[in-house]
Amino acid sequence: MSLRSRLRAIPIDRFLLLLIATVALAAVLPARGQVAEAFDWITYGAIALLFFLYGARLSPQAVWAGLLHWRLQGLVFLSTFALFPLVGLLVYPMAGQILPAELALGLLYLTLLPSTVQSSIAFTSIAGGNVPAALTSASVSNMLGVVVTPLLVLLLASGSGGAISFDAIEKIALQILAPFVAGQVVRPLIGAWLARHKPVTTVVDRGSILLVVYAAFSEGVVAGVWTSLDWRDLVIVVLLDIAILAFVLSVTTLLARKLRFSREDEIAIVFCGSKKSMATGIPMAGILFAGHAMALVVLPLMLFHQIQLFACAALAQRYARRTPGPVPSVTEAAAAERRSVEDAVATTNP
Repeated sequence: MSLRSRLRAIPIDRFLLLLIATVALAAVLPARGQVAEAFDWITYGAIALLFFLYGARLSPQAVWAGLLHWRLQGLVFLSTFALFPLVGLLVYPMAGQILPAELALGLLYLTLLPSTVQSSIAFTSIAGGNVPAALTSASVSNMLGVVVTPLLVLLLASGSGGAISFDAIEKIALQILAPFVAGQVVRPLIGAWLARHKPVTTVVDRGSILLVVYAAFSEGVVAGVWTSLDWRDLVIVVLLDIAILAFVLSVTTLLARKLRFSREDEIAIVFCGSKKSMATGIPMAGILFAGHAMALVVLPLMLFHQIQLFACAALAQRYARRTPGPVPSVTEAAAAERRSVEDAVATTNP
């Protein structure tokens, strides 16, 4: 078996391995001085390009068509932007008593983020759920999240170190909203090309996150913020991440059944309503929490990302066992994830 095949067989998100390597690089060779300033400009451009491509990839027509299933979309929206923030507000005071302030703020911040696109679609497909509804829910969540998440941070985290200044509002407008709108405008011209050249968007997605993580953790190393972090803090964050995810998964499942949604719709609700997007969260944190120890703020989100992948992979296979046909293994599930994302994204292009 080749090295590449062995890496594919590892039941761990390969992007997590890249994140770990990036953090290790920042610990050994942190960016300093003029190099750090150069990374700030590079990161700024990468984030703008990232949201431009988000705008160019999302089809307004597919989103509006999917909104006809308003009960499902409404429940997912409430889970993402009401239930999660409520949980965050309940957890934050307790976390603030036992964790460094930035970690507690990071736990609150992750509950304010939009849902993921890729994994929500993928796990819905693996479990045999309503993929078009999942695509719409995830797309709407990300479109609204560009505006809703900063507003939630302003309303709920302004007294916790996450206040949005005029400079931050200007950066959000120029670095996120403007590129996103520009992407929507030029989508008829480049949307089909992006669908045919998916590695381009993948490189930008992953690359921009890695750049932000390297810059944030470099800044943390240079400032010495890691000296205040104890291994017990990491254990507490992991346990709180697991508790938050378990609670939301339970509530969305219960509500979907109490409201008599079909099994396929229930699957879409559970997987779309329980995710939080690291792809959106990490770049946005660099703007919303400028001047803070951002490496600590995004750490709960990075851990939550991997926890939700493991939990939802197991849950998707559990749903799949209830339907006729073979149950995918972890490796087969990962392959199905890639195929389902490609198929779903392709349906949004003219």
